[in-house]
Amino acid sequence: MKKINWGIIGCGDVTEVKSGPAFNKVKNSSLVAVMRRDAEKAKDYARRHNVPKWYSDANNLINDPEVNAIYIATPPSSHEEYTMAALQAGKPVYVEKPMTVNFESATNMMNVANERNIKLAVAHYRREQPLFKKIKQLLADKTIGDIRFAKLDYYRKSLSKEELNIPKTAWRVDAAIAGGGLFHDLAPHQLDLMCYLFGEVEKASGFATNQAGMYNADDIVTGNILFKTKVVFTGMWCFNVA
Repeated sequence: MKKINWGIIGCGDVTEVKSGPAFNKVKNSSLVAVMRRDAEKAKDYARRHNVPKWYSDANNLINDPEVNAIYIATPPSSHEEYTMAALQAGKPVYVEKPMTVNFESATNMMNVANERNIKLAVAHYRREQPLFKKIKQLLADKTIGDIRFAKLDYYRKSLSKEELNIPKTAWRVDAAIAGGGLFHDLAPHQLDLMCYLFGEVEKASGFATNQAGMYNADDIVTGNILFKTKVVFTGMWCFNVA
């Protein structure tokens, strides 16, 4: 098996304790380069995590001949740009959730990956966690019978004005950067698990709006899915509970 030499684009919080260290713990895998636009922060990250190379320009990392796979951990608005550059360079891409900011962008990324026959994957790691594997097995064994309906309700209080002034929080509710506010940040893993447990989607519908007016992204979302297994799912995500 060919060794995977990872390069990370974006060295934020998610790479500090999860994906970054993990790349060096998996067999035939190593983290060889990182990139962050702030050169000093990129250098510091590389020093603290014993990464051989660091860059402040994504194209330099992508074109590094030692790097043969790219992990993109930047805010969603830049996922398509970096994914396209990596795919054009012939390198597989592992991109953070949400995949990107909208359906059109996601379709573009998938089309290029398929055309070039290069792997493109989203970081939905929870499918591999023992808890969810056990749940899937229990469902397959019909331990609780046939599943007809699944419901998910997620409610949380509005972000405070203080939280909205913290840069690493503020971008998550900026529609231009995050695409869909906290729904895009928190719901992808939940929805991916529904697909993992119940199969392929036949059709879906829903709507979203901003009720509280504290930022420019949606703060309440509702959705319905009919799976090809005939399981029906309905979900409500409200991020403006007082």
